[in-house]
Amino acid sequence: MSRRALRRLRGEQRGQEEPGLGELGLASGPERGGEWPQAAAKAGGRPGISNRFELITSEEPEDDLPSKEERADARLKEHDAAEGSNEEPTPEEKKHNGQTDGKGTNQPDQRPVLNNKPRKKKKKRKTKKTSGGEALEDDDLEDIDSLLEKIEDTNGLSQETQSGIIADSRPLLYIEHRNLNPENELKRYFGARAVLGDQRPRQRQRQYVRSTWLTAPKNTWPRYSKTGIAMQLVETRRGVQYFTFEHHREYQQVQFKFLDAVESMDPNNIVLLLQMNPYHVDSLLQLSDVCRMQEDQEMARDLVERALYSLECTFHPVFSLTSGSCRLDYRRPENRAFYLALFKHLMFLEKRGCPRTALEFCKLILSLDPENDPLCVLLMIDFLSLRAREYAFLTRMFQEWESHRNLSQLPNFAFSVPLAYFFLSQQEEHSELELSQARQRAARLIQLALIMFPSVLMPLLDHCSVQPDARVASHSFFGLNAQISQPPALNQLTSLYVGRTHSLWKDPAVMAWLETNVHEVLRMVDARDPLVEECEHKRKMRYQSAPRNIYRHVILSEMKEATAALPLVRGPDKAQTALLCAAWWHSSPRYARRHWTHIRPEPPERNIHMTLKLPPSMPSFLGINTWCCVGRLGCG
Repeated sequence: MSRRALRRLRGEQRGQEEPGLGELGLASGPERGGEWPQAAAKAGGRPGISNRFELITSEEPEDDLPSKEERADARLKEHDAAEGSNEEPTPEEKKHNGQTDGKGTNQPDQRPVLNNKPRKKKKKRKTKKTSGGEALEDDDLEDIDSLLEKIEDTNGLSQETQSGIIADSRPLLYIEHRNLNPENELKRYFGARAVLGDQRPRQRQRQYVRSTWLTAPKNTWPRYSKTGIAMQLVETRRGVQYFTFEHHREYQQVQFKFLDAVESMDPNNIVLLLQMNPYHVDSLLQLSDVCRMQEDQEMARDLVERALYSLECTFHPVFSLTSGSCRLDYRRPENRAFYLALFKHLMFLEKRGCPRTALEFCKLILSLDPENDPLCVLLMIDFLSLRAREYAFLTRMFQEWESHRNLSQLPNFAFSVPLAYFFLSQQEEHSELELSQARQRAARLIQLALIMFPSVLMPLLDHCSVQPDARVASHSFFGLNAQISQPPALNQLTSLYVGRTHSLWKDPAVMAWLETNVHEVLRMVDARDPLVEECEHKRKMRYQSAPRNIYRHVILSEMKEATAALPLVRGPDKAQTALLCAAWWHSSPRYARRHWTHIRPEPPERNIHMTLKLPPSMPSFLGINTWCCVGRLGCG
């Protein structure tokens, strides 16, 4: 029964006398009460408007129903009218009021009677199955995505101005869960239909799986069971929580079998181990490297995601990915697998074309140990920020960390930050004052970077296939002498930056801006500016030797330009360098057997080249049946 029908029914009752039960056709006993209103009308009810049940069952739109605010206003008006009548009413008014009161007292008695009448339930409309049903669902999803994009475009300026305030209140390394899913980024680029396609699982076919943030479990994975890894809260200091992974006795036994499989130099042993323990983290990471070297990128990425899923299922209830206040000590061997799995997943995301998601994972790795940065992700966070067009994040990071981290002494920050300011100066939605300030900062910082690191210019132009003019090519400041005279550690940093970010400098507008500043720097050099001499002195005093985390990053990144600049280690120097610090288990097998559950000083590293021949009996899902070189193995 609709509310409008009730209101009409009550209004007619006030203007008419109460009909008898015989007129309504309800005087024939309890059997008759169960009939529908139409049957009661046929049985002897008076036709027309006297049968009020016809009004109740009539289908009428409910669009004009009174809202809560209208009903509240009506009640307030009645209440004010009742309080305003302080004078005694006349006899006529008393008589009139008595009639209305009598009617008012009859109405509550009628309401329960009306409410107890059987109602006709509305049947749900069955959706017609069409041949293009799935296509309609995809269109609806794309319509929703397009609407969201329009809202973002219309409110872009307000969101950016307001997000500046919100972003300042949040921590620098704040992580959003929705940015950890690469499908969200791909949907923004290509749409939901292109990303999901026909692989969208139906609700009835879904199995219950644990909800995770780092990766989404797949139906092709084995069923997850407890692996023997647990995360424990070690301590809390100054609002920062320190966690660590712990291996139970069962997992340690599996770990020793894995080390035996590594020493046997036969990957079939690792495959057999994974068949018995499908979520053993180190075996998954090592087999992922083997698949990647055989150019089976899909299987390599799947194995890394499975390792991340296995580790995320063991998280402590208090451990948070987004707070930025949770720490993991890299010196514990149990924690290194999580660092390595995150870094490998980050690299796959960047190659897949998801720079925004890769940037979020880079921030996650940095938040686990921002003071030490064991994998030195600071060498690539600028590149991911530029690719994801997160210029505000990069400039904010430089402003907040420059005072205590000296980010300007790294070639990647020295060149990427002015490039970010230049891109900000090209955005028309900012005010003219902000654009001019961004241009001035970009010019000042790029000139300082060229003076501090002159060896970057010529390799960068070479990678961009740009021929410098005669003045730049013939000047000794940017010539071959600048590359030969710099320390080897600085040579690794510059080679890594040029090999990774040269594609961002190919824009003609960027090259024109760079050319202007290069000529300005040459003018300062010819004028013998004191800043040029000061920067030359800094280059000679600093960058004598690279720290261990830089070697880890260089080997994990696999940049040809940077790995070619790695020094050769011979003799007793092995104990003082970290050439092989980025190996997949980060510790030698014998060392891991003795010190697996304790924090010890890192051991001397080894340089081992393994050549494996995989027999035809290798499982077909690996796609490996040829010779392969596993690479360098060593310690962390």
